[in-house]
Amino acid sequence: MKQHILPAIKLTFILLIFLAVIYPALIWVGAQAAPNKGRGEVSTVNGKIVGYTNEGQSFTWDKYFWSRPSAVGYNAAGSGGSNKGPNNEAYLKEVKNRLDTFLVHNAGVKKEQVPGDIVTASGSGLDPDISPEAAYIQAARIARVRDLPETEIKELIDKNIEKPLAGLFGPPKINVLRLNIALDNLKK
Repeated sequence: MKQHILPAIKLTFILLIFLAVIYPALIWVGAQAAPNKGRGEVSTVNGKIVGYTNEGQSFTWDKYFWSRPSAVGYNAAGSGGSNKGPNNEAYLKEVKNRLDTFLVHNAGVKKEQVPGDIVTASGSGLDPDISPEAAYIQAARIARVRDLPETEIKELIDKNIEKPLAGLFGPPKINVLRLNIALDNLKK
């Protein structure tokens, strides 16, 4: 039995040193080479920080593109989904309420046209991106509220679409914070 315990204890200490000291140190050193030293990508307007680009934020005014809903109230300290399944009555009611609210604010849009990502939260509850379809469906509302041509809003959406990584990994997406900052800069 001693022949098994001693190697197990040695392996435990080696893994403890590697996983609790060396690996975190390597990650920290790598983060120091990143922009903003690994503290996230900050978006600023006129030198003032308006948000973190890689963290979802709530936009509910009609003059802005709406974000994906969040199951955690956009709280980055408590990232997580709702853990409610697609047959859960409370979840279905919540999604229906989001859909009804969206339809009230986007006149002329039919229920079948609404992309799922605009009424369902992501797994982390902090997704900063929406699909191009979710942006295009909001263009008419924003054009009406801001008294701009809808074509100008759609051109702005086109300019802000992020293609999949290497053209292969993931769907096209749009960062909502960047899009709304660009939207505010349209009239300037």
